[in-house]
Amino acid sequence: MDKLLITGGQVLRGDVFVSGAKNAALPLLAATLLAEGETCLLNVPNLRDIDTMRRLLLSLGAESHYVSNEKRFCVQTSPTSPCLAHYDLVRTMRASIVLLGPLLARYGKAKVSLPGGCAIGARPVNLHLSALEKMGAKIDLADGYILAECDRLQGAEIWFDTVTVTGTENIMMAATLAQGKTILRNAAREPEVRDLANCLIQMGARIEGAGTDTITIEGVEALQGTTYSIMPDRIEAGTLIVAAAITGGDVHVIGDIAPLLDSVIIKLRDCGVKIESTPQGVRVIGNGIISRDVTTSPYPGFPTDMQAQYMALMCRAKGVSSIEETIFENRFMHVAELRRMGAQIEIQGPRAVVRGAAQLKGAPVMATDLRASASLVLAALAAEGTTEVQRIYHLDRGYEQLETKLAALGAQIERVSS
Repeated sequence: MDKLLITGGQVLRGDVFVSGAKNAALPLLAATLLAEGETCLLNVPNLRDIDTMRRLLLSLGAESHYVSNEKRFCVQTSPTSPCLAHYDLVRTMRASIVLLGPLLARYGKAKVSLPGGCAIGARPVNLHLSALEKMGAKIDLADGYILAECDRLQGAEIWFDTVTVTGTENIMMAATLAQGKTILRNAAREPEVRDLANCLIQMGARIEGAGTDTITIEGVEALQGTTYSIMPDRIEAGTLIVAAAITGGDVHVIGDIAPLLDSVIIKLRDCGVKIESTPQGVRVIGNGIISRDVTTSPYPGFPTDMQAQYMALMCRAKGVSSIEETIFENRFMHVAELRRMGAQIEIQGPRAVVRGAAQLKGAPVMATDLRASASLVLAALAAEGTTEVQRIYHLDRGYEQLETKLAALGAQIERVSS
């Protein structure tokens, strides 16, 4: 099992390119099941989760070809499918649930294992299932699997009790081939939802309102394959921005990311980080960091996927900050590992109070989930001595060659086998 060895204290400088968005690529790969013919997705990152989705598509009867150096992923679907997403694959990645809607819409049945993924709190799929039932699907749960079938989904008006990104994506995909009109209310507004809608529209779907809290889908008889380029990864971009800030660096983060990161950029500027927009992306200059409170919330608020990275930055900031997590109830598992490095953090229910200006020290630490992994890498970049980050398979699920990108900026970081 691989681990990272990071010797802190290096100031990061240079240019770094942002990869395609994992959280956009996964539902887009699921969406290829809806289309007749071949669909080619561009700017697809080479990640563990992408490979898991490739194997899932293969098990569902689709042929695929990924050219990693071109970031090009082409999928040719089959007129028939076994419609079984097996536990052995689904258990490693919660995003597998987005296969349910496309399978049911295109093939009339689906058997999808209840999903796994990062252990960051309860993320129930009941909102997905109740919406599909309103659209005429018969749903059963048996032996850890979701069993769904229907002759053809029917348009319906769906109100999500809570904002759900994968729920919005799943039902939007299902509705593209349903009979009649579907209206999604209290829909997720994330850029990844809008990216998915744009690709579906290129396939022939009729969708209005993606990016707002009300999305209207008029079902069509069939969708056709297309070629579509995936948006840049806003969370990777935010992580790289924090890497520059926490090391007092000067880094040009390249990609069309500024419109996707308003809440993060505004908050970091408030903390004293100098962030300038450029024609290619943003230039980040680390400065004296000031503690500032933050509360996570659905887009366009501060993303939960940046909470752990922000906490690492606050460990080095001047003053005391409060970080409140409102999305997932179990997303402070990185706190114990940051404390091992000398961080002063107190948990008060859904809130973490961070006393900044701590002199972080290198230590053996263990990643517990994807974004926690990133927070430990960031803390290690600013720590005195060498940090050993174990269980980095979590990191490989969502960051494309992060250690290579950081090393090119001057970080002293290497991947070694345990």
